[in-house]
Amino acid sequence: MLTVTECEDPVAGEGDVRLRAVVALAQALAAAPTLREAARAAAQGVRQALGGSFAALSKWERERGQLRVLANVGELAPEEREFPDDETYPVHEFPEIVGFLHERWAGGGEPDAWVEVAEDGPAAGEHRAPYNHQRVAALRRRGRGCCVVAPIVLHGRAWGEVYVARRPGEPVFGRADADFATVLAAVAAAGIAQTERLAEARRLAFTDALTGLANRRAVDVRLDQALERHRAGGLVVSLVVCDLNGLKHVNDSRGHAVGDRLLERFGSVLSLCGAMLPGTLAARLGGDEFCLLAVGPEADEVVKVAGELCARAAELDLGEGVAVGVASTGDPIGQVRSARRLFRLADAAQYRAKAARSGEPVVAGRHGGAQDPVVRLADSPEPAPGPERRRFRR
Repeated sequence: MLTVTECEDPVAGEGDVRLRAVVALAQALAAAPTLREAARAAAQGVRQALGGSFAALSKWERERGQLRVLANVGELAPEEREFPDDETYPVHEFPEIVGFLHERWAGGGEPDAWVEVAEDGPAAGEHRAPYNHQRVAALRRRGRGCCVVAPIVLHGRAWGEVYVARRPGEPVFGRADADFATVLAAVAAAGIAQTERLAEARRLAFTDALTGLANRRAVDVRLDQALERHRAGGLVVSLVVCDLNGLKHVNDSRGHAVGDRLLERFGSVLSLCGAMLPGTLAARLGGDEFCLLAVGPEADEVVKVAGELCARAAELDLGEGVAVGVASTGDPIGQVRSARRLFRLADAAQYRAKAARSGEPVVAGRHGGAQDPVVRLADSPEPAPGPERRRFRR
């Protein structure tokens, strides 16, 4: 990140310096992978561009009526943290974001920045907002001399603000600073919008559109990571595979809209049961197949939750319950070197549950270890003949 000082050139004019600061800010935002990092990059870039000693970026949480600070940078006061957990301020104490600014936008104007100073009485000047006791009090309490506040606007409405302060005795922000802060806030808004779009794309890439659960891609990624930890330190990894009974009959007799409702309802039940095991991922693998991926809990805990899932699914007013198979590295199933093997074991257990119309989960390895019928079925190189003929997922 270039600072204003680093950008300065004896030959370059102020316009060149500020243009370089804008470019540096845009580059930093483009490299930020998350909203948290984008907030920090924006606050840092604007602070450096304006020669401030401190900066913060806040988001307006409309549903809660508050400004939430996402990042603080520069010289922090004792109570301030770079990434605060709960630093929020009621919007009614800072009405500019919804009042002063809204009136100007409604009149056809453009959002712009304003200045507050810590000296007594309202500050004069076109780019200084109506006197705000809360902001002035905060400046004094934290030993700062003045601040410039610029709204961040996304999709035509206020998203939040960026706030930059200087020390007492340093030059007070003027009109040119406020104008430049407005430009920087627009650059920050573009960067944050891009970060949010990428985050949404990532979310959609790993989410089942119908149920809102994770999808197969998300399971594959999480399972590979979990098995690395299992191989390194023995962490218990368990997979619960579910096949929803009766979906085809519901689709054929009552229509696919009702079938989708069954999938959604079971998805809710699965999510509820998954929440009983901390850190568990609930997912729809596709069609009528779902799963829980539990990382850490003991195998017996997972089996207990799988039993609860069977009981709750049987109470749904649609469908015919669920067939559930469990495979856990905490049970005697042999070494699990790949996600494929754990899936095959859970698949084989689920197949056994479905064939037996079992109202309880079938658990791989609990009836003879390596000689367990489920383990032998899963590890057989070819599909078994007769009633057990089935290809398990690869």
